[in-house]
Amino acid sequence: MKKIGIMALALACVISFAGFAFAEEAAVAAQPAGQKAFNVYTDKRSADNHFIPSGWMGDSGDLKLNDQFMENPHGGTTCLQFSYSAKKSQGQGWAGMYWQNPANNWGSKKGGFDLTGMTKLTFWARGAKGGEVIQKFVVGGIKGAYPDSTLVEMGPVELTDTWKEYTINLAGKDLSFISGGFGWVASADQNPNGAVFYIDDVKYEVDTGLKPETRKQESMPFYVYSDSSSPKNHFIASGFMGDYSDIKYEGVNKEDPYLGDTCIKLIYNNKATQGSRWAGIYWLNPANNWGTVDGGFDLSKATKLTFWAKGANGGERIEEFKIGGIMGEYSDSDTATIGPVILNKEWTQYTIDLKGKDASYIIGGFCWSSNLDANPEGATFYLDEIRYE
Repeated sequence: MKKIGIMALALACVISFAGFAFAEEAAVAAQPAGQKAFNVYTDKRSADNHFIPSGWMGDSGDLKLNDQFMENPHGGTTCLQFSYSAKKSQGQGWAGMYWQNPANNWGSKKGGFDLTGMTKLTFWARGAKGGEVIQKFVVGGIKGAYPDSTLVEMGPVELTDTWKEYTINLAGKDLSFISGGFGWVASADQNPNGAVFYIDDVKYEVDTGLKPETRKQESMPFYVYSDSSSPKNHFIASGFMGDYSDIKYEGVNKEDPYLGDTCIKLIYNNKATQGSRWAGIYWLNPANNWGTVDGGFDLSKATKLTFWAKGANGGERIEEFKIGGIMGEYSDSDTATIGPVILNKEWTQYTIDLKGKDASYIIGGFCWSSNLDANPEGATFYLDEIRYE
């Protein structure tokens, strides 16, 4: 009888576990049928919250989160406070946060929600001072064994010091599996003194009148870099290549900008730290996107890319300046280059001709590369006013 009792207990446990597993699978597949809203965050302890702000990205050491900030929330009793120091603790020059399900799920777990029927995500945000720039807000985009079914981005956004509602259009998007429910990215270049900002009342909603967005042709001029804190900037200087440790990038240099308050200063020390004997940087969208994420801009209205550059001493040789050329699942539609270029000591404008090029999908917005042989003593040079026209 004792053996029978143990076997019965074991069988009950198996049945119970199987029932739990089935319930978990059912929860994953469940749709918010008939619901008009599906909350990401309302209040700190709200039972209606879904997803967890656990996906710390980039310079994660530069971020602090207070998930129950009680001063002047948009609704309820709490909101989310983010403090971004922009100190580049991990050397990335950017940072961000994903709301995930379950926590810390980078596509390794079957945890997504089926949000079919929802047509937009709305949220409220404000800056502590106003003028804080968020490079982008996102829905989806998680890769891995269980990838999100879509990626939708909005930005850049310059925050005001009062609460303002923002909307990400999701009409026509495949929301059948979303584990990255919401996210944001900010860069040190656009927030050189850091940023404190607040987010509240994040939710998916049904709006039957909302029409699907098509990839729009961007208006010209379209900036890669204007000023360090400009909301007009697009792409992030994140694609370090070759002897990447030999490059020092400073996007907030105030020594002698061509225009505005800042320019970009680049120091290439030529030590061949990674043994490549060359180095360079791509400005990518989103950060670190080597063609794995659908992040291209339609720049087909552009007939050229112009930029200003100078060398610290004059005579510095840049082997190539380039746009496009990223290959992968989502490849750039074309590429165009100039070079080699021998820099002057004075600011000089350079042009990459785009006539006859297909710039309808560009992830790699700008790029430079140089090598040890061309600059045996290394090179220090400056860039400013990089833009498509």
